[in-house]
Amino acid sequence: MDDVEESTQQTRRRGRRAGGEDTKAALLAAARETFIERGYEGATVRSIASRAGVDAAMVNHWFGGKEGLFAKAVLQVPVDPNTLVERLLDGPREQVGERIVRNFLAIWDATGGGHFAALMRSVTSHERVASVLREFFVQHLLHRVLTGIGADQPELRATLAATQIFGMGMVRYVVRFEPLAGTDVETMVKAVAPNLQRYLTGKID
Repeated sequence: MDDVEESTQQTRRRGRRAGGEDTKAALLAAARETFIERGYEGATVRSIASRAGVDAAMVNHWFGGKEGLFAKAVLQVPVDPNTLVERLLDGPREQVGERIVRNFLAIWDATGGGHFAALMRSVTSHERVASVLREFFVQHLLHRVLTGIGADQPELRATLAATQIFGMGMVRYVVRFEPLAGTDVETMVKAVAPNLQRYLTGKID
């Protein structure tokens, strides 16, 4: 029996006999494996629940759906992506860049940047993690925001915006360039948001 099969069977056994936090942990373990193997679109709630050996209804019970499970299992952030998209769209179109910078910094600062740094380590060491992250972040997060504000060329704009957001995260949390590593959120918003806003709604051709 190989390591992946053994790990999967152990996850199933935990899920069948456990309730509460053990069931939640089994779903998270199964979700990480399934998302990495199948990508975001290919991973279904049913397949994840089956791998964990629990009822598919537990995904909604614990995580509110596939998006929330992905956020916890792969992104390791405490915010449901649907809720985050709603926050980013809640306000004037010309201030969406500010809301993006403010929200992402608030999420990442809450862990001292540790979750972002861990995610980047996973991305650089595992190509499938990088692929799933690109698929989710560009297609299922930024693309939805751009569609919501009626922007043209949403795929190009989403990719350009991702360079700004992840570049900001790398400088602040991974290589920790000063003074940006210790700059307060509102100063960061004022410095970064205008360029991000240009990527989102400005002229790019």
